Amino acid sequence: MRDAAVALEASFLSEMLKHSGLDGLSGSFGGSTGETQFASLLRDEQAHQMAKAGGIGLAEKLFHALREQQDG
Repeated sequence: MRDAAVALEASFLSEMLKHSGLDGLSGSFGGSTGETQFASLLRDEQAHQMAKAGGIGLAEKLFHALREQQDG
């Protein structure tokens, strides 16, 4: 359950990074046609690492809510 909660938080963080303008698309990959795809992979990995490190606490809240629901 914890892994699923972390994955959900990572997905949320990735979307937030994408819409924040901090996606690294300012020519950092040289501007080739694959830049968008590789930038999204980098953003997803960064978001996953952020979530694993504690992120914004969303995964922990989700995990506890799911555990309470399962126990109750």
